[in-house]
Amino acid sequence: MSDRPLVMGIVNVTPDSFSDGGRFLDQQAAIEHGLQLVAEGADLVDVGGESTRPGADPVDEATELERSIPVVAALAPHVRVSIDTVKPAVARAAVDAGATLVNDVGGGLLDVAAELGVGWVAMHSRGTPATMQTLTDYDDVLGEVTDHLVAAADRARAAGVPEVWIDPGIGFAKTREQNLTLLAGLDRLVATGHPVLVGTSRKAFLGHLTGESDRRGRAHGAAACRPGVALDARPVAASGPAPVEDRVDASVATVAWAVAKGARMVRVHDVRASVHAVTVVAG
Repeated sequence: MSDRPLVMGIVNVTPDSFSDGGRFLDQQAAIEHGLQLVAEGADLVDVGGESTRPGADPVDEATELERSIPVVAALAPHVRVSIDTVKPAVARAAVDAGATLVNDVGGGLLDVAAELGVGWVAMHSRGTPATMQTLTDYDDVLGEVTDHLVAAADRARAAGVPEVWIDPGIGFAKTREQNLTLLAGLDRLVATGHPVLVGTSRKAFLGHLTGESDRRGRAHGAAACRPGVALDARPVAASGPAPVEDRVDASVATVAWAVAKGARMVRVHDVRASVHAVTVVAG
């Protein structure tokens, strides 16, 4: 494992991912994007052919294979590749194509990772993308997520998985407040001894926080502004979250926070800025 925390770049070969849906559905565009992330410093590239955003529709196995496997095969000679899937057949085909890490957002691929001798990410979630945001009832979100992930990681180690990561699943069956609680308590996950992966990049809770910050700042600025002196002319929505493209600063802030708390990998859209943040914080 690298001395510094790792940066995992995201390649969504989908029409409906929340941040870049449709931009890289064309396989050549996805490959070129993955290579660009490598040039920006990504240690791994995570390829996914099915969106896991809240409310996303499921994708059949044949479609996901067609989307993701050629991209995995093209990128694997250049960078370590992770496959983001819930389907055993897709995980197997991706490993055959060169992937060495299974990013298991559904929690059902432990046995596949053990059989194939590849790394496995245990991510906490509940339900499916269509139902997960109705399943946010926790008595102690930090404690319950930690216990769930430790149990999963221990099972994986016992099954012979050679490399196990735990991911608290920010944004998956979590409210904004629960996401922030998990970020504040990341050191508890780190203390388990299992390497922690954190993925916050451009997620909705950051959009809500950023949108509120923009509106608050704009209101304060207007109060202090001299007559006739224009404020920044960028439009700010009267309500609702900041658009995805305005969540980069907040995303990088959470990268720095996660690394400072002890996370060993961050999953991001904005690789270059995140590499800079990791380098500064980790030294």
